[in-house]
Amino acid sequence: MMGDKDPNTVESVSTVAVDEDALSATEAASLMRRIDLRVLPMLFLIYVVAFLDRANISNALTLSLPKELHLTASQPNIALAVFFVPYILFEVPSNVLMRKFSPRTWLSLCILGFGIVELAQAFVTSYSGLLAARFFLGFFEAGIFPGSFYLISFWYKREESQKRFTGYFCSVIVASAFGGLLASAIAGLDGVGGKSNWRWIFILEGIVTILVAVAAYFLVADFPSDAKWLSDTERSFVLSKCQKHEVGSEEGITRRDLALFFKDPKNILGAIMYFSVVVPVYSFAYFTPTIVKTLGFSVVQTQLHSVPPFAAALGLCIVLAYLSDRTDLRLPYALFSGALTIAGLAVLITTHGNFSAQYGGIFLVCMGAFTAAPTIICWYLMNLQGHKERSIGSGWIISFGNTGGILAPFTFLSSSAPYYRSGYAVCAGVSALGVVATICYALLILKERTKGPRTMHKLSL
Repeated sequence: MMGDKDPNTVESVSTVAVDEDALSATEAASLMRRIDLRVLPMLFLIYVVAFLDRANISNALTLSLPKELHLTASQPNIALAVFFVPYILFEVPSNVLMRKFSPRTWLSLCILGFGIVELAQAFVTSYSGLLAARFFLGFFEAGIFPGSFYLISFWYKREESQKRFTGYFCSVIVASAFGGLLASAIAGLDGVGGKSNWRWIFILEGIVTILVAVAAYFLVADFPSDAKWLSDTERSFVLSKCQKHEVGSEEGITRRDLALFFKDPKNILGAIMYFSVVVPVYSFAYFTPTIVKTLGFSVVQTQLHSVPPFAAALGLCIVLAYLSDRTDLRLPYALFSGALTIAGLAVLITTHGNFSAQYGGIFLVCMGAFTAAPTIICWYLMNLQGHKERSIGSGWIISFGNTGGILAPFTFLSSSAPYYRSGYAVCAGVSALGVVATICYALLILKERTKGPRTMHKLSL
């Protein structure tokens, strides 16, 4: 845990604990529906546009972007990877700033920034211009994903959390699927206004992102302690049931806090678990159109056939989230998702010239990797306590995990087409590492639980 808790702070939580009974079951259910509507939809929409802005370059690479910008060899892969350099570096600082400025202010500024950069990306004329645009996209997007998970974790108790975390993470799947449909539609705009179709992808999505930024300022929810749309009774109820402290009830993060955080091996294993998911997630989010194209489809057919694997992943995500919350368990579902990912990669490594088997392998990988991610994030974050741990932890797991985003663009190089054996092998090896880290993380939790409850916060499996 993050050092010794202030006894006055702990006392304040126990004092308001009686407020959890202040609402009837009907009133509590009604409040939960209001919270779901106020917290989740806007965050979902924000990350749909954010992930579209980040990943739409994969669709543009199947159009005329490489030819017009004279990209050669590994330059497209470098353009994908450079996004993650500022993205990784600024995630933890962004969480600290979000706490200072409030979620609605900070997140809307971030969205506005990457919307402007996305629009500017449509007018680049060189490889260096593309690299600069990708760098600043990463800079402005750094706070969105960890910040949203950080915010959500303070609105729900553990047994309510998996469905909400998964619902939010499904924005990644929707964006991955919708990106292909959108790209296939925009492909018909080639030459309109004297601009290539790939430029129209960036123009239209950039404009939409800027509009979402304006809406976000008015619609993003703040932390429960600052939410003006809650009555005092409702606020006490939320803070009490989630055992959260006021945003201002803890001092700022110190070096000692950071040292104590990284001294706990669970935090290292949690980051490795997420890293092992990020590599296949980004590999297939970026390269599913490229992989599908090797099966013999035209440009438009490639975009359309890239959608069903993500649709299947979305369905499985919803089912596993429901089961996870009903059983209040994360471990079996994380291991199941890892097994699916590895099985799908094994099919893709060993099978060639068989469309049904290869396409089925893509389904398995997408279903496994995209369902593992929200399970691992929820499991890890809900085992942390208070603003300090969750501020550091959400930024840490996302930033370290996203180093996999630097590796992912280099897993599927054009030189290894059409079989991409090395790319599949890397994803399989990383996924196996994730399974090992997951088991080790669970064993550490079991070890701590056998020592008895030393805090108010019980670790979950």
